[in-house]
Amino acid sequence: MPTISRDFHGQTVITTFDTTPAMAFDLIEALEAAYAACIRLQPGFIAAGLHMNDARTRVCNYSQWQRREDYQAMLRTPEMRERNRRINELCKGFEPVMYEVQGVF
Repeated sequence: MPTISRDFHGQTVITTFDTTPAMAFDLIEALEAAYAACIRLQPGFIAAGLHMNDARTRVCNYSQWQRREDYQAMLRTPEMRERNRRINELCKGFEPVMYEVQGVF
């Protein structure tokens, strides 16, 4: 489970997916499968959480990594490249963005 703290010195990645109500649960299932079979096993992976808005038009993935390079290496694996092609078919688009924690309340 992700822990949000100003003391965290790893890499936080928040990825947002634009989807449709008809595809939202398929997208969640594809992301859950990717985490179960691949992502969580990658070096540097710490934790992640998946969120869906109530309209089922947006999915957000919050993940934590030990280093930026660990996250980037995961994206370059043949398995994730294939999975991301499938994930892209389930949404209108997605954008991973790297963040640093600035405050916790």
